[in-house]
Amino acid sequence: MGMFKVRVAEVLEETSNIKSFRLKRADGAPFDPYPAGAHIDVVGPTAVVRQYSLCSPPYELDEYLVAVKLEADSRGGSQALHDVEVGQELEISAPRNLMDLAEDADRHVLVAAGIGVTPMISMAYHLQRAGQEFELHYFARSHTEAAFVDLLENRSGFSDRVVFHFGLSRDEQRAVLETAASSLTQESHVYTCGPEGFMDRVKSIAAEKVPEDNVHIEHFRAGEPTDTSADVPFEVELDDEVYEVPVGRSIVQVLEENGVEVDTTCQEGICGTCIMGVLKGEPDHRDQCMSSSEKKANDQIAACVSRAKSPRLVLELF
Repeated sequence: MGMFKVRVAEVLEETSNIKSFRLKRADGAPFDPYPAGAHIDVVGPTAVVRQYSLCSPPYELDEYLVAVKLEADSRGGSQALHDVEVGQELEISAPRNLMDLAEDADRHVLVAAGIGVTPMISMAYHLQRAGQEFELHYFARSHTEAAFVDLLENRSGFSDRVVFHFGLSRDEQRAVLETAASSLTQESHVYTCGPEGFMDRVKSIAAEKVPEDNVHIEHFRAGEPTDTSADVPFEVELDDEVYEVPVGRSIVQVLEENGVEVDTTCQEGICGTCIMGVLKGEPDHRDQCMSSSEKKANDQIAACVSRAKSPRLVLELF
């Protein structure tokens, strides 16, 4: 996976535990175009790699904007980035997108909670410029704990499409979500990012109004551990070579142990870096990066976490 250096041009305290970082290419060149809602890998000062959504307008390529929340249980990633100062250099990847905007939607409803607002900002910029119908619902504990409030209220150009919801209970959240969903049609699309429980509520409410594949979720944490008690070994065939994947080892681990380089970042099935093509066989999908329709097609697999339901998978590198 290609990485390149950027320089930190500005650091702002958005809240008591969220900082935003404006990044410019170290070589002074503009960034390449990227789709709204994309994220990048960021290698922090401690060499820990984490994924962060791009918040900037996707059509302005002189800089990237990302936000980092300081996690209470940080393993070194967010803490190290919160110590970064203007002028320091970081390594980042090219953007990747797991939550594409549907081009044929009659309306788009963006629903964010907490730091989950970050990919929604980029998507809202794109939708506003494209003249499409959308609204952004932003849930947070309070005004002071919500990131980018001033930007969304005064400097985004789409403040009339943003609805803030501060300090609501779960029941109050549900009532707001049901009201927002009341105007959805079978051609509408819903996009959500935030804590797992919150996204589950959005998904269940939206699914009563729109097809399952019209609800798009962005994960940045792995879900509950999969029950592995019934796991069995299986074979992987790649470029006419066959490898056995034993219980307790992943496809990525086995391939790399045999000299096959596979791009991977999170090792938790959430970033999509390690997705490979499936030519034959049936995957046992255990990731959170592919949509329901992509999983049903059975022509791709997240090789860092997923296994096989068939005795052998024939794979190809993308």
